[in-house]
Amino acid sequence: MTNQDKLVREKLEELLDLIDEKSNGESRRLIQKAFDIAYEAYEGRIMPNGSPFILHHLDVAKIAMKEINLGPTSAVCALLHSLDPDQPEVRKKIEKTFGRDVLEIIEGFKEVSALQTERVSFQSDAFRNMFLSLVNDIRVILIRMAHRLHDVRSPELLTKKQKTKFFNEIKYIYIPIAHRLGLYNIKSEMENDLMRFEHPAIFKTITNKIQATKSKREVYIKDFIDPIEKELIAAGFDFEIKWRTKSVASIWAKMKRQNVDFEQVYDIFAVRIIINSKTPKKEKEDCWMVYSIVTNIYQPNPKRLRDWISTPKASGYESLHTTVMGPNKKWVEVQIRTVRMDEIAEKGQAAHWVYKGLMKSKEVDDWLLQVRDVLEHPEAIGSEYAYKPKNAKEYVFIFTPKSDLKRLPAGATILDFAYDIHTNVGNQCSGARVNNKLVPIRYVLQNGDKVEIITSKNQKPKPDWIGFVRTAKARNHIKRQLKEEKYKDAEAGKELLLRKFKNWKLKSSEDLINVLVKYFKLDSAIDLYYLLATEKIDLALVKTVLNDYLSEEHDEPGQEEKQIPAALPKTEEKQGDVLYIGDHVKNINYRFAKCCNPIPGDDVFGFITTLGGISIHRRNCPNAKRLSERYPYRVIDVKWSSSEEKPYYRVNLKINGNDELGIVETITKAITGDLRVNMRSIHFSTKGRKFEGRVSLMIHNHDHLDQLIHKLKQIKGIEKISRVK
Repeated sequence: MTNQDKLVREKLEELLDLIDEKSNGESRRLIQKAFDIAYEAYEGRIMPNGSPFILHHLDVAKIAMKEINLGPTSAVCALLHSLDPDQPEVRKKIEKTFGRDVLEIIEGFKEVSALQTERVSFQSDAFRNMFLSLVNDIRVILIRMAHRLHDVRSPELLTKKQKTKFFNEIKYIYIPIAHRLGLYNIKSEMENDLMRFEHPAIFKTITNKIQATKSKREVYIKDFIDPIEKELIAAGFDFEIKWRTKSVASIWAKMKRQNVDFEQVYDIFAVRIIINSKTPKKEKEDCWMVYSIVTNIYQPNPKRLRDWISTPKASGYESLHTTVMGPNKKWVEVQIRTVRMDEIAEKGQAAHWVYKGLMKSKEVDDWLLQVRDVLEHPEAIGSEYAYKPKNAKEYVFIFTPKSDLKRLPAGATILDFAYDIHTNVGNQCSGARVNNKLVPIRYVLQNGDKVEIITSKNQKPKPDWIGFVRTAKARNHIKRQLKEEKYKDAEAGKELLLRKFKNWKLKSSEDLINVLVKYFKLDSAIDLYYLLATEKIDLALVKTVLNDYLSEEHDEPGQEEKQIPAALPKTEEKQGDVLYIGDHVKNINYRFAKCCNPIPGDDVFGFITTLGGISIHRRNCPNAKRLSERYPYRVIDVKWSSSEEKPYYRVNLKINGNDELGIVETITKAITGDLRVNMRSIHFSTKGRKFEGRVSLMIHNHDHLDQLIHKLKQIKGIEKISRVK
């Protein structure tokens, strides 16, 4: 057996010893099986320093179990994390031997490892949340943390590019997560390694100063604590006093923040007094009593008192902080709290990361807090489930070609991503390359996808885009662009139609446009213009519709002033061929022609229009003869059906006569007073000794109209009364 083989066996035994301490024989068997599979798979592969590749995996597994306090499942995953789960035979073997959880963790590890983290510093909060949302099991992240910790413990094996990438991840992702989980030893080690990489000269200087004062500091702390312990014992307190020298990175952070030299940093070491209060009601009293004892011994700095017992922080943090003048006139920070307060602070609910704003997601907070409890108490029943997030993923995190990170709602598509970059990019998006593979605009993005949008100048937003985008931003931009494009096309369509009107010798009017809108069953004239511009409505059909309408509804110019022709002769009535109309008749699409305004009692006929309804005309209508001659097959007989109700119909009368004094008042009185007819409008004009009046009235039927005309003709001065359009 070679020395390397011997080293591999020793590390495996160290790992198995951890298993024996934590679990049972079955776990030991699984670790051994994982090692055998990994050893065979990695055979022949070596690290840059010439050591076997399997050693790296054994070290990562040991860190995961011993330092992060993960269980046997994580050790199995750490040993197998370099296998490719995309290979069918590997995937099948892992799932069959170790179960679905192990396979998912290894898949997640591969996915996280493939992420582009070169620009993580620009969006550190988003990257951390992305890491946590990317996987279904947080052990992926924790094993990855163990992997990075092992990497930076051997910086000599890393290239300059690897160091930059790895330390970026450590600085912006793993240190905050380790802090949140209470993995303070790992956090301090990573911070120190990071500082050694970023500021080697300063790190060396501070380290030397700490080492130079180590023995003196230990003596100083003992001298500082001794009188406090004696007084607390005399007062009958059950307590514990802890102290520690702060890390180089922490001291350097204070030196920068306070803009002071090493010798001027107050709290190179911290003293914490933890009281075991007998009852919750006495906690505050006990803390203040201890404060009194400490400040009776050492002079306090009033400006450095922090009372978070009377008024706890919003996070729930409770503690008394004071800075006192110790022996040799050196300032020492003392923290006073109860066991309960210390537990809350240590578990992270009120840890420093909260009030320093490192991470703000409540869901991530709850999840990580739950995981930390599992890490501290791995023997808890059902603890494996605590590694799983409670809520389904709400977001996906996507990379641009430059490794910038974008957060989109779950289910977002290529189009959502394109519009998130820029409106014009979205408008011209024709597809994308996702992880170097061409995909269509409907492709649903997955966490960690690297996306390069493909655009085309000929591409324009389409109505069906709205149906598959997920973000309001994309939806609103598409709608706005479609509306703008529609208005542009509609303007062109309107100009086209007006030109055609001119060519067809038609006078443009709102009525003609409304006829077309109704015929094509559209909502507005804009829709009509748009369909004309996009050639979805044939102009030849438009011309036919308008010609039919004008033939049915209108006479030649000046027709109204011509003598009314002879009435259309009655057609022979045939049983069953007569259409009865009236106010109570339902499900018959008919209307009264504007050219003659028929009312009940008038002798009328029906004319089938091109718009699909029936137009009712008087038989002495100006257009009656022409319609019957040109379209005899569209003329039908109609009759007024009887109705108990008496609706009103609008009738227009033209009155001519001699301009007698007070004639207008006489006519008005006869209409509204004597006959009690509702008059809608009245207009009179005179020329010489003659007058012409136009009156609009609401009449029940033809008999009602006859009575009115008969009454009006009796008025002195009136010569002629006729119905007009």
